[in-house]
Amino acid sequence: MPNILVSKDRVHKYPSIYHPNLYQTSNQQPATSNIVVQRIFLNIPPLLLHFFVISIQMGSLNFDHPPEFSPNGNPLDPNEFRRQAHIIVDFIADYYENIEKYPVLSQAEPGYLGKRLPKKAPDYPEPIETILQDVQDHIVPGLTHWQSPNFFAYFPANGSIAGFIGEMLATGFNVVGFNWVASPAASELESIVMDWLGQLLCLPNSFLFSGGGGGVIQGTTCDAILCTLVAARDHMLRRIGRENIGKLVVYCSDQTHSAFQKASQIAGIHPRNFRAIKTSISTSFALSPESLRSTICSDLQDGLIPLYLCATVGTTSTAVVDPLEPLCNVTKDYGIWVHIDAAYAGSACICPEFRHFLDGVEGASSFSFNAHKWLFTMLDCCCLWVKDPNALIKSLSTNPEFLRNNATDSKQVVDYKDWQIALSRRFRAMKLWLVLRSYGVEKLRNLLRSHVQMAERFEELLATDKRFEIVVPRIFSLVCFRVSPSAISTELLKHENNINEINKKLLESINASGSMHITHTVVDGMFMLRFAVGATLTEEKHIIMASKVVKEHADAILTF
Repeated sequence: MPNILVSKDRVHKYPSIYHPNLYQTSNQQPATSNIVVQRIFLNIPPLLLHFFVISIQMGSLNFDHPPEFSPNGNPLDPNEFRRQAHIIVDFIADYYENIEKYPVLSQAEPGYLGKRLPKKAPDYPEPIETILQDVQDHIVPGLTHWQSPNFFAYFPANGSIAGFIGEMLATGFNVVGFNWVASPAASELESIVMDWLGQLLCLPNSFLFSGGGGGVIQGTTCDAILCTLVAARDHMLRRIGRENIGKLVVYCSDQTHSAFQKASQIAGIHPRNFRAIKTSISTSFALSPESLRSTICSDLQDGLIPLYLCATVGTTSTAVVDPLEPLCNVTKDYGIWVHIDAAYAGSACICPEFRHFLDGVEGASSFSFNAHKWLFTMLDCCCLWVKDPNALIKSLSTNPEFLRNNATDSKQVVDYKDWQIALSRRFRAMKLWLVLRSYGVEKLRNLLRSHVQMAERFEELLATDKRFEIVVPRIFSLVCFRVSPSAISTELLKHENNINEINKKLLESINASGSMHITHTVVDGMFMLRFAVGATLTEEKHIIMASKVVKEHADAILTF
């Protein structure tokens, strides 16, 4: 039986596990006390031993020296910041290194954390080492691990070293760039980066600052839609009178993100004037221009006023692309503001082979996508471009005396407080700037292509099993599939009542295993599973394993 060596380095890395007398400092020979350790390990039941080893690998914190802190120290002391930051970076690096050892979907029960943490805040300072141990012991078990290479749910929220460091820089500077004078670099960098990114997407010059338009970084798609909807609303009401707000109608498909409905409610659009136009499998659930025109004409006959269309490039359920050019051709006859929501798929459109999905964008009034979804930029970073910044400014601008300054009065600067709902704003441009510079356009394109290729690989692996069907053609890195009705025996189908229940059970079984995480959607009455590739750490081996997991769980359910 080999000796269990407990080295000094290991003790420093795992101080809560090893007793200081269990290692030697000279020639790393087994300590006498190791015999005791061996016997302890031999008598631990295998399952308990497994979790013990995993807890060491995942949960031990590397502290170079005992906790040190001064109760009366300055909260921004540079030396203490440097010390704690090293600890935090090591902690995060260890987390990424060991992330596959966690169940992807948190197994926590509702209310678990309240049972673990104190009922009130501490009266006196606690060292970062103690706090981090609580993070490992109590917070991490309640996380769903979005950065896991086996996370295929929703759409990605991927990250990168550059995005992380950019966030650190922005947080470190902690400027509040509501107007230019509050932090000139924050405002100007945002304008520059938004023009850079607009050029990568081949947006018309009319969307860029150089062409009279401009870009702003919002927090989320809901923010972007709300700001543009308010601008469109006010522009229309200046023409027809505010008393007619109840006549304004907004349009989308039944596949449009729910953020649009929320924004409409906030903007004061009457719920009965929210048109979610039905789609069908005949158009792969894309919005039909003919259906849009028919709906608009019906509203006009009823004395209503068409206001706003939200078209989508990469719908949330199935990543379908609405036909932008035909839709814009319909709306231009009625003076409708068109916003294009490319929250997920917009990132892919920096690749020339996907850019055609934005054809027709020149007919829109605004365009947005989330760099924090698929462009390695960390939450939150929603990029919004508008052709007419003044429309936003007229609706969102306030200029109280305490904010007045010569730069603003000169009209030569961008005050981003007038492009958003809130006054205060974070230095979001920093992380986007670092991502674009650190990786360059070609590397970013290749990373995106690799995700699409892995999604294609998953699709191919499923295609070898006739029990599965691809419900909607894959365009980007989302595969929508289900157990095919032809794979279900008559008896089982009769027992379960319908195919949707079989697929729901398959989803629940996969997620309960902890080995991977996927989500579902229901479109046209069909329950389907969504497999979205986009996590930064995902490799082909994870795709192959995921296909095996799906098939194994299908075996168990279909043979029940």
